[in-house]
Amino acid sequence: MKDKIRVAVLGSTGYVGMELVKILSNHSYVDINFLGSETINGSYLNNIDNTKEYNQLPLLTSNDSFNPEDSDYVFLALPHAVSNKYVKKYFNKINIIDLSADFRLDNFDLYKKSYGNEHECIDHLEDFIYGLAEINRDKILNSKNIAVPGCYPTSILLPLIPLIKNKLIDTKNIIIDSKSGYSGAGKKFDFNKIKSKNDYNFYNYNTNNHRHILEIKQELNKHNSGNEVKFSFNPHILPNFRGMISTIYCDLNNRIQKTDIINLFHDLQQINPFIKFIDNDEMLDFFSIQNSNYCKIKIFDHYSEDKLIIVSAIDNLIKGAAGQAVQCFNISLNIEETVSLV
Repeated sequence: MKDKIRVAVLGSTGYVGMELVKILSNHSYVDINFLGSETINGSYLNNIDNTKEYNQLPLLTSNDSFNPEDSDYVFLALPHAVSNKYVKKYFNKINIIDLSADFRLDNFDLYKKSYGNEHECIDHLEDFIYGLAEINRDKILNSKNIAVPGCYPTSILLPLIPLIKNKLIDTKNIIIDSKSGYSGAGKKFDFNKIKSKNDYNFYNYNTNNHRHILEIKQELNKHNSGNEVKFSFNPHILPNFRGMISTIYCDLNNRIQKTDIINLFHDLQQINPFIKFIDNDEMLDFFSIQNSNYCKIKIFDHYSEDKLIIVSAIDNLIKGAAGQAVQCFNISLNIEETVSLV
């Protein structure tokens, strides 16, 4: 590739936007030529911990001032129900990688159940590829519009879809217990919820009513021969900044052994550079995946041989957002999938 790809990031001052800039600024094929913000103008972007100023990149400018004719790709690191307003202006004028939920769901009836009625281009829902890189790699190749999955769905779908596609587990009673660092709630998160004068807090929220449930269900059902996958989902917030672990409890189908699951995950690891199957005593924790684009998977025995416990860990800001977005960008251009991510 002779010429660099001109890339813009809108919403570059949020947690995910700053991660995008960090990754893209080290990308050998990318020239960042626009950084947009809703709140900051005329200054340089600092990274998350303010230890580095990106003074070699463009000054922050209002998102509204972006001209799609000046760039080849735009990453939209914008809130839900806001991103679609920009897609309406830019559609068919530039390649779009959207990190909000605005184009993850296949129809508006599903979208409005979780995110409300504020969507200005529902006719384009079907024009976006769901950017779960390891599952939809062939669809992402040469795609002009990509919707990046949510962080919880990424940690859940990557281990579950292969099991369901290969009919290794029963899909009638899956239990999913997920725990996330508070950065997943964005910069407006009330830190008082997890830190008092004396101690740190930990809590579950929106059990079986989280807005990501419809996204998870939609994608699981696509791989279950038209049958509904039934699961419960209990998300939690931890007093850690970044990281996500999903623990999944499922029943094996008849005549399926633990070795069948192990063989499947070994095969997945061979063909997917960012899936790592842990089959030894290595601890699977936040430290092992923070600041990386890996999804690490480990399985554990249940007291019953026909049941299985799966643990899946990602960095919610990278594999669950910015890193996966860049991975999709690489795939769409048919360049090395790992560029700027390892």
